Amino acid sequence: MAPDDSRKTIAELIATLPEEERLILTLHLVNMVSVSEIAEKLGVPERAVTSVITSGRSRLIGLIS
Repeated sequence: MAPDDSRKTIAELIATLPEEERLILTLHLVNMVSVSEIAEKLGVPERAVTSVITSGRSRLIGLIS
Protein backbone atom coordinates (compact mmCIF):
# COMPACT_ATOMS: atom_id res chain seq x y z
CA MET A 1 0.00 0.00 0.00
CA ALA A 2 1.71 3.14 -1.22
CA PRO A 3 0.76 6.23 0.76
CA ASP A 4 -0.86 9.03 -1.22
CA ASP A 5 -3.32 11.85 -0.56
CA SER A 6 -6.34 9.49 -0.42
CA ARG A 7 -4.79 6.96 1.98
CA LYS A 8 -3.81 7.25 5.60
CA THR A 9 -0.78 5.70 7.24
CA ILE A 10 -1.23 3.06 9.91
CA ALA A 11 -0.15 5.65 12.50
CA GLU A 12 -2.87 8.02 11.30
CA LEU A 13 -5.45 5.23 11.45
CA ILE A 14 -4.40 4.21 14.96
CA ALA A 15 -4.67 7.87 15.99
CA THR A 16 -8.37 7.83 15.06
CA LEU A 17 -9.18 4.98 17.48
CA PRO A 18 -10.71 5.52 20.90
CA GLU A 19 -8.09 6.25 23.56
CA GLU A 20 -8.19 2.83 25.22
CA GLU A 21 -7.79 0.95 21.92
CA ARG A 22 -5.09 3.35 20.76
CA LEU A 23 -3.08 2.88 23.96
CA ILE A 24 -3.36 -0.89 24.11
CA LEU A 25 -2.77 -1.47 20.39
CA THR A 26 0.25 0.83 20.43
CA LEU A 27 1.72 -1.00 23.42
CA HIS A 28 1.03 -4.42 21.92
CA LEU A 29 1.58 -3.99 18.17
CA VAL A 30 4.19 -1.22 18.09
CA ASN A 31 6.09 -1.65 21.34
CA MET A 32 5.66 -5.45 21.43
CA VAL A 33 4.44 -5.49 25.06
CA SER A 34 2.74 -8.76 26.03
CA VAL A 35 -0.92 -8.98 26.97
CA SER A 36 -0.01 -9.97 30.52
CA GLU A 37 2.36 -6.99 30.90
CA ILE A 38 -0.27 -4.57 29.58
CA ALA A 39 -2.88 -6.02 31.93
CA GLU A 40 -0.51 -5.65 34.87
CA LYS A 41 0.44 -2.06 33.96
CA LEU A 42 -3.19 -1.02 33.55
CA GLY A 43 -4.52 -3.05 36.46
CA VAL A 44 -7.09 -4.90 34.36
CA PRO A 45 -7.70 -8.58 33.57
CA GLU A 46 -5.81 -10.10 30.64
CA ARG A 47 -9.10 -11.04 28.98
CA ALA A 48 -10.03 -7.33 28.90
CA VAL A 49 -6.76 -6.49 27.13
CA THR A 50 -7.27 -9.33 24.66
CA SER A 51 -10.79 -8.11 23.96
CA VAL A 52 -9.60 -4.56 23.28
CA ILE A 53 -6.85 -5.85 20.97
CA THR A 54 -9.36 -7.95 19.03
CA SER A 55 -11.87 -5.11 18.66
CA GLY A 56 -9.12 -2.62 17.81
CA ARG A 57 -7.70 -4.85 15.10
CA SER A 58 -11.19 -5.30 13.65
CA ARG A 59 -11.75 -1.56 13.67
CA LEU A 60 -8.39 -0.99 11.91
CA ILE A 61 -9.20 -3.59 9.27
CA GLY A 62 -12.51 -1.83 8.68
CA LEU A 63 -10.74 1.49 8.26
CA ILE A 64 -8.26 0.00 5.80
CA SER A 65 -10.91 -1.74 3.69
